[in-house]
Amino acid sequence: MTLQPLERTFRPEAAPTAAVPMRPPSTVMKLARLGSFHQTRLSFMRVLLRRLARERWTLDRPIWELDERGVGVGVYRARGPARTYSLVAFSHDLPPEKRTDRVIAEEWDATFALVDGEPSPADIARLRNNVPRQEAGRVAASELVLARANRSVRLFDHVVQSLAAGRQPDSADLAAIGYLMRTTAVYGSGKFGLADRESICGRPEFAGPFQAEMLAVFLIRAFTFDLVDHLARAASPKAVPLDPALRRSLGVGNATGLGMAPFLVNHPALIDRWIAARETALARVRNLEGAERWAEFVALLPRARALVAGWKVDDAVQARRIAELTRDLDRLAAHVADVSPSDFRPWDELYQWAEANLGLEGQELLVSLLIEPHGALVDDLAEQMACDEDAEFTIDGAMTLAQLQHAIETRYAFALATDFSLTAAQARFWYVSEEKLEPRLGERAQEDGAEREQPLTVARDVAALGRALQGRAGAERLGDFLRDNPDFRNVVRRVQIAIRHPYAEVQDNLLDAAMRPIDLLRCKLACFGATRFDPKSDRWVRITMFQGAPLPEDIGRGRVDDWIYPPALPGSAA
Repeated sequence: MTLQPLERTFRPEAAPTAAVPMRPPSTVMKLARLGSFHQTRLSFMRVLLRRLARERWTLDRPIWELDERGVGVGVYRARGPARTYSLVAFSHDLPPEKRTDRVIAEEWDATFALVDGEPSPADIARLRNNVPRQEAGRVAASELVLARANRSVRLFDHVVQSLAAGRQPDSADLAAIGYLMRTTAVYGSGKFGLADRESICGRPEFAGPFQAEMLAVFLIRAFTFDLVDHLARAASPKAVPLDPALRRSLGVGNATGLGMAPFLVNHPALIDRWIAARETALARVRNLEGAERWAEFVALLPRARALVAGWKVDDAVQARRIAELTRDLDRLAAHVADVSPSDFRPWDELYQWAEANLGLEGQELLVSLLIEPHGALVDDLAEQMACDEDAEFTIDGAMTLAQLQHAIETRYAFALATDFSLTAAQARFWYVSEEKLEPRLGERAQEDGAEREQPLTVARDVAALGRALQGRAGAERLGDFLRDNPDFRNVVRRVQIAIRHPYAEVQDNLLDAAMRPIDLLRCKLACFGATRFDPKSDRWVRITMFQGAPLPEDIGRGRVDDWIYPPALPGSAA
């Protein structure tokens, strides 16, 4: 089954028994809903682990050269059917006063490079001189990913001290934080001299989005466990290793800020593929007749409630949303207990009930839960989430202005409905910082630099294009219009991309005073497979990756995809 153009799907004249359509972009692509997304079985971390298990990859640690302070190098190797990749991990003794999640940091507890193949001693020596410096160093095209991480100091030290004393750390302390180290950057796709995406996207294991980066993070997780074991042994002869069950309960943390936010705007065709795959999966499930997987779904409910019960944040906005989600899950559990699934589209009936009775967080978590038991039905969609973005660059100059105007009216109603003469509608501007070349968000009325505004002004630009088309002949060719108005080339390209890729655009004004950048971060991180979103402001967030996931030694030993929802809390009910 392939992803069909949405024009074939959204037909209000369809008969009542016609196929349930995919949700329209005007519903899905609003910031408030994107900022309520949860991981699904199509998220990139889970796609990676299924492939590793299916293809029986082997993962080991051929090199471990650390001293009693934990300073040195380790190498983790992932060997697949055709290729081998190696994570070269450098562990450092970082003074506490230098430990920060901010992008301006220059030293970290650990730094990493994912290498194409197996590094030679000369490679490791070269990397030792460069990887700890991160973007200030030099890497080669044989390196695929560059990353760095800091310890979660209180938990990291607690685990080391407990193991050194011959006992396992307190599981409640582990659950409260969820990781021993958190990455502050994971770079790939040609940045800082790394291998270009084009050089590896033809490899099956890396054809999907961000698979090299996800592999690096999975191996970084193994490194964190080995590091606490090493330090415990160095501290005491009676040390014990961290229990495998506790290892599985921990992930890798991550601190992410505005640097990630523009991605959803700068890659419209790719984002369409991500969202379209997710929405196609939901539509497939909603169209099922009969409730073959109902018992599996019901069994997931208490586990989802356990996941939410462990989701603790300080942010007042997100705390309220989690409280509402908790109540919504109570409502959902009560509803499911009271109904008998019908033979005609029971999943669609359940989704429609949720739309009428649950908030956005609850609706989107239900989307994940509806998709979860139906791997055989939806997992093939993971193969459709990549996109040749270069093929989308060409502008069709033969299009008439009438056709262009129609596309604007049908795809960009949100932009045409915005009054950009209002101060609040243009309260913000996006720019790139001179110091770190990272995206930032400025307040137009309070800060200088608006003249350097980045082209993330889609709604405003489309509205301006619509005004420029007024009074022009509908039969006029677009090529002639752009010859006289070349400044509109970028926005015209976006409109034409949106015609072919309906989920390409965030359907909100990204300059608005009320816009929350964290919604953009949440959407992308959910596509990665992140959990435990912990906002530290509306501009940066901490999350957890691979929490509950199998260990490297588990790959190839059976099911590796039933880990995202933890065991139910004692006494909880579906």
